[in-house]
Amino acid sequence: MNRTQTLSADDLNRLRDHVRDTMRFKHYAPRTEEVYLDWIRQYLRFHGRRHPKTLGTKDIEAFLTHLAVKRHVTATTQRQALCALILLYRNVLNIDLPGKIHVQRAKESSYLPTVLTRDEVQRVLSQLSGAHQLMAVSYTHLR
Repeated sequence: MNRTQTLSADDLNRLRDHVRDTMRFKHYAPRTEEVYLDWIRQYLRFHGRRHPKTLGTKDIEAFLTHLAVKRHVTATTQRQALCALILLYRNVLNIDLPGKIHVQRAKESSYLPTVLTRDEVQRVLSQLSGAHQLMAVSYTHLR
């Protein structure tokens, strides 16, 4: 196969259908299917719509590094894109990628959830009145 061969619209549709069939056979959630297909589409677009059989580990590394460096995605997002590409190669194209994939890792998210203490919750509830207080107090007793 020519290394510069690009996928036609029909080829893209067949590949998309094959990915979708594989994911449904493996009982992936519909939302996961949608997201993985989007990552595969972005990967192919990044490489000029070249057929993924002509691409390899270095091309995957380039795409994932691009996500971290240029698009500033989170580490979780970068891992999700990697999982989509692994599914494409291993389960759809039946290609084992040689070696380990080395990429510049995206930064881990430093988000810390805000949690109120019991005293803080009581102070918030004491400021409510009427129906709002009834709804809030009822909800806290359900938990």
